[in-house]
Amino acid sequence: MNIGLTGGIATGKSTVSSLLVKKGALLVDADAIARDVMLPGQPVLTAVTNFFGQAILQADGTLDRKKLGNIVFNDKEALKALNDISHPEIRKQLNERMKELEKLNPETLIVIDIPLLIESGLQSMFEQVLVVYVPRDIQKLRLMQRDSLSADEAEARLHAQMDIEVKKTMADLVIDNSDSLATTEQQVNELWLQLGQL
Repeated sequence: MNIGLTGGIATGKSTVSSLLVKKGALLVDADAIARDVMLPGQPVLTAVTNFFGQAILQADGTLDRKKLGNIVFNDKEALKALNDISHPEIRKQLNERMKELEKLNPETLIVIDIPLLIESGLQSMFEQVLVVYVPRDIQKLRLMQRDSLSADEAEARLHAQMDIEVKKTMADLVIDNSDSLATTEQQVNELWLQLGQL
């Protein structure tokens, strides 16, 4: 069985996915694939650089994520352009990895962690969609702390994504990650049993 795991920026998707992996699930991480397709020599990075210019690269030819982030999180058209360039390849690799894992491990829960799962309309790829949720004020605070952002920078990033309250209503399953790690772990344990994983 597979589930698509999503949430908002800084809601704790990685925390929940790692707890599920600890229980025995297998993980396909869209962020890891997104980083891979942006490595030097990859066609996606070349296309992104052609669109946004050499200024988004560091001296060694690697992507300057902060610079690109500052561009796309303040300009909806720029963000759309980046997604249009990168998402088809990320989606293709996600699908290939998911199918391969399902074929090799038919009895194991496969978790596919995709930050923009709902925005990209990918729900039909999965048996169920799990949203990792925290209220927006906690989300903003965690984002500021995690990425050393100002309130305005954090707000711009949150504004660029679908509101977490909306995502929550579109989920088959919800894990509320606004309390302690122990509380989140308890919810993961209950979910594990609910999904019939022993």
